[in-house]
Amino acid sequence: MRISIIIPFHNEAEHLDTCLKSFVSQSRQPDQLILVNDSSTDDSESIAKHYADQYSFISLLSQQSEPTKIPGEKIIRAFYYGMKSAAPFDLIGKFDADVLLPSTYFERCELAFKSNPMLGIFGGLLHMDLNGTLTYENISNRQHVRGPIKLYSAACFKAINGLLPALGWDSIDTLLAEARGYGVQTDETLVVEHLRPTNNDYLSTSYLVNRGANFYHIGYDFVISGLSALKMAFKKKSLRMFLLLMRGYFSALLKGKRLVDDQARKDILKMRYRKLFRALRNS
Repeated sequence: MRISIIIPFHNEAEHLDTCLKSFVSQSRQPDQLILVNDSSTDDSESIAKHYADQYSFISLLSQQSEPTKIPGEKIIRAFYYGMKSAAPFDLIGKFDADVLLPSTYFERCELAFKSNPMLGIFGGLLHMDLNGTLTYENISNRQHVRGPIKLYSAACFKAINGLLPALGWDSIDTLLAEARGYGVQTDETLVVEHLRPTNNDYLSTSYLVNRGANFYHIGYDFVISGLSALKMAFKKKSLRMFLLLMRGYFSALLKGKRLVDDQARKDILKMRYRKLFRALRNS
């Protein structure tokens, strides 16, 4: 299997060297690692260039991108900029520049895909260092493959029409993959250190309003949007969070612009309701 990985980065000098050391130390290195410098102003580009000069499977691209008002769009645009240089692949991944992979990461990933021809998305679990102990970063369930460390089969990537340049892209891909017959799997023994754990930017007013707007953009109806907002707010015990999420949803509803086509919206809602009914039966 040919494995291609794309790492978009912006001002990641603090973590990029550690991240790339874990890539070149893999028991099964990717066949191609494309680094995309997206408008960095620190030493990130020189660090990436050092690795691209030293290792034949690593290449470096640079671009100056414009600011965007759509959360999640910038990183996916940079990913697709890198894909222009991708060789034919069997597995494709969008990884972040602030992860430290265990040495057998890609070896284990390849084995998982070879063992299950209908496996579409696979990855380990992100952990953070708390006083010298790696602890699971508990912002999603353990069955969800997080955006910084996920691999797709080429067939699945094509079936879901790639990655959506919007906030929540790493949940939509999973819903579409499952709706179109592909498996999604995490391996809890693949412990990946998140060198920069998810921070409180995800609780800011602008983020929450954008997140709520994105419920509409990616095809959610009122029921699923409301339940999603309630779940997030209940977890944080925050009425403010619920109100901001729903404010964003209704603002987007009034504008009436979605980012997915009708078929994708039907598939997304089908999977969300299926998961909802399954949860109700098991409660």
